[in-house]
Amino acid sequence: MIKKATREAYGEALVELGKINENVVVLDADLSGSTKTNMFKKAFPERHFNVGIAEADLIGTAAGFATCGKVAFASTFAMFAAGRGFEQIRNTVAYPKLNVKIAPTHAGISVGEDGGSHQSVEDIAIMRAIPGMVVLSPADATETKKMVFAAAEYDGPVYIRMGRLNVPVLFDDNYDFQIGIANTIRDGKDVTIVSTGLMTAEALKAAEELKKEGISIRVINVGTIKPLDGETILKAAQETKFIVTAEEHSVIGGLGSAVSEFLSEVHPTKVKKVGIYDKFGQSGTGEELLEKYELTAAKLISVIKENL
Repeated sequence: MIKKATREAYGEALVELGKINENVVVLDADLSGSTKTNMFKKAFPERHFNVGIAEADLIGTAAGFATCGKVAFASTFAMFAAGRGFEQIRNTVAYPKLNVKIAPTHAGISVGEDGGSHQSVEDIAIMRAIPGMVVLSPADATETKKMVFAAAEYDGPVYIRMGRLNVPVLFDDNYDFQIGIANTIRDGKDVTIVSTGLMTAEALKAAEELKKEGISIRVINVGTIKPLDGETILKAAQETKFIVTAEEHSVIGGLGSAVSEFLSEVHPTKVKKVGIYDKFGQSGTGEELLEKYELTAAKLISVIKENL
């Protein structure tokens, strides 16, 4: 299976986008080699701006470009974007509804060796809480590229959460990504796994394994965490026995919370969450950490069997 990091696809998508939209500008906080915005810098040096290690300035400058009609993509690590740039994102971008795309890489624990200080496990929760913020989380390289183009067309603030680790390419170019729509990528009648990011590959693995035991699993890939596609989630809750959510993020405030909050009001359903349980990350390879924190197909299988 081909593997590719979502950050790599992001860099490539920006170059493609830059060719067809001259209003696109890209900003970075001294990490363009890591976030892959250096690809855009090479293609369009006059439209790439390195503000240095100054995340508040990164967001403020992006907001300034947006007031002049530019489509501004601002990139750094997720920990620094959502963490250090929070006030500027809230007050300078979201409050006036400016057309800024906050597009960080290195989200989650799969960042690996950089350790807990650099592994953002709470950024979805932080961004979900900001009024009017769209929150996107791609499962693979294909979805990343489609998200970048969709975000550029969308008028308003968007947060796109990307990773460092090479992950399986699940979708081909026919994959249809639309903001606000979740994709049912595998049908099933017993249990539904609602997943996002690199956990979608694990959800598909789990579904394939359980099929051998006669257990039918529906897999819904949630590229848009906010606004949540309630219609697709509700249909799954009505048609299968229960829901398991899967995310490389804290179970507090992330995808699992979003699904639980929605269903508790419209169709009370058992929701089991696979994610990070109130812990910081630590140092290790991305693969080792995913195993240690049980963000795996094996964990999904055990949760499903325990609750069937």
